[in-house]
Amino acid sequence: MKITQSLVEPFNALKNKVFAALYFAESISLLGDAFTWVGLALLSYQFGKDRAPVILATALTLRVSAFILFSPFAGVLADRISRKTILYTTHFIRMAIVACLPFVHTEWQIYVLVFLLNIFNAFFTPTYRAVIPQVVNHDHYRQAVGLSTATFQILGVIGPGLAGVLAVWFGARQIFFIDAGSFVLAAVLILMLPGAKLQHAVKKNEKTFTAWHDAVKGIRLLFKNPLIRFALFIEFVSAIAGAQILVNTVGHIKSGLHLDDKHYGWVMAAFGIGASIAAFVAGSLDKTKTRRISLIAGAFILALAISVTNFVNYPLMLVLWLFAGLGQSLAEMPSETLIGENITENEQGKVYGSHFAFSHLWWAIAYPIAGYTGSHFPGKDFLLGGVISGALLLIALFFNKSAVKAHG
Repeated sequence: MKITQSLVEPFNALKNKVFAALYFAESISLLGDAFTWVGLALLSYQFGKDRAPVILATALTLRVSAFILFSPFAGVLADRISRKTILYTTHFIRMAIVACLPFVHTEWQIYVLVFLLNIFNAFFTPTYRAVIPQVVNHDHYRQAVGLSTATFQILGVIGPGLAGVLAVWFGARQIFFIDAGSFVLAAVLILMLPGAKLQHAVKKNEKTFTAWHDAVKGIRLLFKNPLIRFALFIEFVSAIAGAQILVNTVGHIKSGLHLDDKHYGWVMAAFGIGASIAAFVAGSLDKTKTRRISLIAGAFILALAISVTNFVNYPLMLVLWLFAGLGQSLAEMPSETLIGENITENEQGKVYGSHFAFSHLWWAIAYPIAGYTGSHFPGKDFLLGGVISGALLLIALFFNKSAVKAHG
């Protein structure tokens, strides 16, 4: 009964009409992102089967690079100018960029468009995150974040499948037009919002505006708060383990267990389902100020789950990936809520921007590590990833011992 109540509780945040509109706009936008990456995968294949992995890997690298480079400055703008303007403008610009993808004929055109697309993703996401604590009251804030995170995970599972069906009906290139339409629909929802509701404590048109100074301030505030700093270090642990899952699962399924694509799809679905469940219930189960229970338990479960994966059969791997998904959501969700609860309203945008950059920097570090363990230590890659993740968790606990005592 308690679990059922916890699953339903996040939907209470939708009683807030402003948040509900933002939430549905974000959900439509996320579904559009799934269309983008499925379309890019199919488009890459058209350039040649052997080139597809290279094109997608380069596109993912450009995506992360755009986030790292631009999101700190996006957060600064979110604290200075109209957030409503940022939200709908980035949607319309992304619509225009996506609508160009059906007409590309060379690889470099894909790279340019992907990089531009994710520059504006980098401006949208920190602004959206900074708006949530402004429009949702404190009692429903964690539930609102949990609902957004759970929706992200669920759409990550069902979005590519839906995109694949539409691609069969309309064609690989035409799917980008559907994607562009999703951005327009999301932008219209945002245009209907009252701008003043999104602007609490925003220093609009302030004369002294130094982007670099404010970006550095956002980074300093991010690392200055011991609760947020610890959560950010735990996100690094989660990225190391999560990259192992994203990079090495397919090789383990096909080469280690000698199974096919269908089995890979099911095991990744189990991971997404676990992440979604945890996102729904985490805010209700861990209501502590520090979120230590969620952070430590999540990182530990995730590291433990991947550590034994090389030595189990497929049914057990399904269970482990379900728990790995649970662990990743528990380890990554608290950062966003801790920023909303511990950073003053007029500084939240720049801190969300800095957090978005560093959380993606962790993945930029984690992907090569996962690639190295997968290529040099097949059959032991998950074990090594789990050991590295566990060691980093112990280091994070050691260096934050004083913060743990102060806020315990």
